[in-house]
Amino acid sequence: MILRRNPVMSAIALIANFCCIALLYLLLQAQLLAVLQIVIYTGAIMVLVIFVIMLLNLGDEERLTERYDLKKIVGAVIVFGFLLEMLYLFVFSDFSEGPALHSDATNIGTVENIGRALFGKFLLPFEVTSLLLLAAIIGAVILAKRKI
Repeated sequence: MILRRNPVMSAIALIANFCCIALLYLLLQAQLLAVLQIVIYTGAIMVLVIFVIMLLNLGDEERLTERYDLKKIVGAVIVFGFLLEMLYLFVFSDFSEGPALHSDATNIGTVENIGRALFGKFLLPFEVTSLLLLAAIIGAVILAKRKI
């Protein structure tokens, strides 16, 4: 993702990364976190990133085209091998036992536990984050209006 010259291709690679993280949450039996990962990061955050990329109006598009060379081909072969290993792991492994982190591992990703942690222990960071996001949105609107 960071080695791409084209920012749109980089954003698409980041979307794929977010989807893989959601799959990891599903493997940990945290369905709510997986859905939130898809909805919040892959949906909302990446729409904002693509919107900012389009606002930048990058000119010289010929310079941003991707070229295929030996490094990219070797990287693609390594990724394909890794995906084959993961497929083998999922087909021939027994996930019926679940994660063995601690005895209450099945309640980690539930709505009740996440809500209790978010609005209890982490209430102040949650509210500070919401205020920072609001300030960022207001700043983006002001900067966008200034250019018009």
